[in-house]
Amino acid sequence: LGAEVLGIGIQPDGININKDCGSTHLDKLSKIVIDEKCDLGIAFDGDGDRMLAIDGKGNQIDGDVIMAVIALDMKKRNVLKDDTLVVTVMSNMGLDIFAKNNGIILSKTKVGDRYVLERMMERDFKIGGEQSGHVILTDYSTTGDGMLSALMLLDVLKRNNESLSEASKIMKVLPQVLKGIRVKNEMKIAALSDNEVLEECNRIEKKLEGKGRILVRASGTEPLIRVMLEGEDIGEITKMCDDVINIISQKYLA
Repeated sequence: LGAEVLGIGIQPDGININKDCGSTHLDKLSKIVIDEKCDLGIAFDGDGDRMLAIDGKGNQIDGDVIMAVIALDMKKRNVLKDDTLVVTVMSNMGLDIFAKNNGIILSKTKVGDRYVLERMMERDFKIGGEQSGHVILTDYSTTGDGMLSALMLLDVLKRNNESLSEASKIMKVLPQVLKGIRVKNEMKIAALSDNEVLEECNRIEKKLEGKGRILVRASGTEPLIRVMLEGEDIGEITKMCDDVINIISQKYLA
């Protein structure tokens, strides 16, 4: 397509999958983008279904921002079905603010791309995905495809004559803290419905005053409870997260 492409981490030997490269290790890509004065960097995960990006200034651009950029362009071209973007409950609150400001509806599902796809197929929605960079574009595919997501992002930037740095300004990512605590599998439901845990979560919600949120959920695959906080002050939300973790650990630590 006429782009000048520099490739890194492209010599697989069967055992070096994701080694210091890809969407789980972005530092090297960020440095090369800056050193080589690239317009942007694109990182895939090991099996190629996820994609994250680096803007020309070396900043990491996650799946929420990538979806926001593509969805807003689709809305402007009147191809965003029901002005709706499908995301999971783990998407950053900054995406909610972006959506509200731009007349886009967020349809939220449980965590997992399978739930995103189910919602999309139910209503024929055109775009959905996860903060991790797993984006589904049902006009072309019914699964995440990192290369497809990259091409869609590049198409938007090229058509609007924008850099990724400029385009990503449409959404402000709120600071986020995510911590997990190991509990016995049979105790996960009890921990989530514990009165002391619920009271602490309610206290935190009130203190955040709509400028942040707390989400406590059980892992579907591991004996873990995950606590996620978003807000404007990283120090404050880190302490709040630790307070909830401490309550759970006193009663349910595996």
